[in-house]
Amino acid sequence: MADRVTVIGWDGSPLTAAARSALSAATLVAGAAHHLALKEVPPAAERIRLGSVELAARRIAQHRGTAVVLADGDPGFFGVVRTLRAPEHGLEVEVVPAVSSVAAAFARAGMPWDDAQIVVAHSRDLRRAVNVCRAHTKVAVLTSPGAGPAELALLLRDVHRTFVICEALGTTQEQVTVLTSDKAADHVWRDPNVVIVVGGPAGSAAAQGSNWLAGHEVGYPAGPRGWGLSDSAYGGGLTEGESVQLRTAQLARLGPAIGDLVWDIGSGSGAAAVEAARFGAAVIAVDADEDACARTTAVGRRYGVQLQVVHGRAPQVLEDLPEPDVVRIGGGGTAVVTACAARRPERIVTHAATRDEAEALGRALADGGYEVECALLQSVELDTSAWVERERAVVFLVCGYRVHHP
Repeated sequence: MADRVTVIGWDGSPLTAAARSALSAATLVAGAAHHLALKEVPPAAERIRLGSVELAARRIAQHRGTAVVLADGDPGFFGVVRTLRAPEHGLEVEVVPAVSSVAAAFARAGMPWDDAQIVVAHSRDLRRAVNVCRAHTKVAVLTSPGAGPAELALLLRDVHRTFVICEALGTTQEQVTVLTSDKAADHVWRDPNVVIVVGGPAGSAAAQGSNWLAGHEVGYPAGPRGWGLSDSAYGGGLTEGESVQLRTAQLARLGPAIGDLVWDIGSGSGAAAVEAARFGAAVIAVDADEDACARTTAVGRRYGVQLQVVHGRAPQVLEDLPEPDVVRIGGGGTAVVTACAARRPERIVTHAATRDEAEALGRALADGGYEVECALLQSVELDTSAWVERERAVVFLVCGYRVHHP
């Protein structure tokens, strides 16, 4: 095992005295090509070009001597420290940090960032980073080859944002570019880069002032506490398919989370769409009725969430939408269920008024490769002034869970 492992962050500024001291004593130095070219690297030290951090950690663990790992920015922030400290390597790590690339990017933009979401984008799961950009008004994206500004812009499609693209921070090639997301795909961008994605309509629930929790917008939590809110929270007039009891059960089974994209088909008043978005998910609300779309847009702004509202009739309108993680179907029958199942979301929920309708919806889910669950929900609302029954509702909740084949 290495006698000592020091991880040095580098942000383009001169190395600190502590960093120079550790580097001068190193018998092994790992880093990217531009790190290994630093004049402070001892000529006699073994050099490892840092590609796979896992492989480098194994080599360092076998080394007899003093090892230094050089990394851009703060190596403890989405950096190499996590891998080096993994128990299987048995390394004791000392860190000499520098300014992180995210902090540097926001500094160049002159923006606060305690309220920003921060995500790492890889080509294999870029859509999750894109979904965070859809759902939040300020996101820093740590990009990678094949998952850069152009690819982000292409996947955002009709969701318009402003990009602040910070290339090669801390180097002589540093450049900061501000442009709208629809223009980002027209350029070739230099790696590494950080993209600050900002924009989206501000809701009436948005607040001004100081923040208290990193990664959340000022004024968090906005709106009333909890979910499964009453009819009055959405201005009244909710349909049977949007009742508190049914909506709560549907959301519990969908489990919308940050990084997810939710389709809410037949969004009605927007109650389910808003509550999914309050969990941090990106939401596309679809309805064939223009008034319903307007209500959904208005209620989204009232609660300060980002919704993409699409006016159109399912299943035809679904063809051009990005891939969903989970889907709520408020109406449309088996044709819509079949179309959604073909897109392979992880979960689909819908409802039926009769057993025959529930059976047909369940069969469509099963034919699409989903494990089906059906429950009969009955709720009774009481008038608490006299403790008598005010309203009774009975509905079939139909859920489909994608079958994962080994």
